[in-house]
Amino acid sequence: MILLLVSALAAPAAWGQGGTPVLAYHRFDPTTPGPTTITTPVFERQLDWLDAHGIKVVPLQSVVEAVRGGERPTEAVGPAAAITVDDGHVSVYTQLYPVILRRHVPVTLFIYPSAISNAAYALTWEQLAEMVRSGLVDVQSHTYWHPDFRKERARRTPDDYRAFVNSQLVRSKAALERHLGVKVDLLAWPFGVIDADLQSAAEHAGYRAAFAYEGGLAAPGVLPYAIPRIPVSNQARDTAFAALLAQAPEKRDHPR
Repeated sequence: MILLLVSALAAPAAWGQGGTPVLAYHRFDPTTPGPTTITTPVFERQLDWLDAHGIKVVPLQSVVEAVRGGERPTEAVGPAAAITVDDGHVSVYTQLYPVILRRHVPVTLFIYPSAISNAAYALTWEQLAEMVRSGLVDVQSHTYWHPDFRKERARRTPDDYRAFVNSQLVRSKAALERHLGVKVDLLAWPFGVIDADLQSAAEHAGYRAAFAYEGGLAAPGVLPYAIPRIPVSNQARDTAFAALLAQAPEKRDHPR
């Protein structure tokens, strides 16, 4: 992967040949970073780095098409990246949204709808609808209430667990489509928990792709229900951000 870092820094046109980095964010804050919080100025610096290296931010849907169809994202002439944001924290509206409006950057939000318009930290349905209307924000599923499927499997009978998984996948999809009038067919696995049974459940629930929470590039040949993403935090230095995108770290869990 060291060679990939060199090409990302020196010859970004070579990047797209190996796949597309799908960046995963959570929360944004004007000044204070955290384990899953990036400051807004650092996020803008990361966008500047992508732009300076000729890396176009493309819609996640085009990356899925590339993974499933074996071709690179159609929107990108050169190397590309995609941006995703998990959970639905209110800072997505107050901090991220003004940035992507000004810079015209497409973003996919993976939302667990049980919190929307219910939890103090979360977005409202009205805010989500406004962002969708911009044409820059795609809203997709993060299950209904962000469970840890390992814990749920351990404490439930097999039949109860299967019903629970199906409910989490189906209810989320239905709620998002009903409230926002969008098509929901992508899923991000909470806590990065993925196994063969969950992948099969996602397919049967009507999802055409699902995303992990681990490093690596989204490339033709990866499992469509376990497409890698690259978790991003407050990498303020250009070299640190470049190195993050170049590496493929082992699978990790993330705090909620």
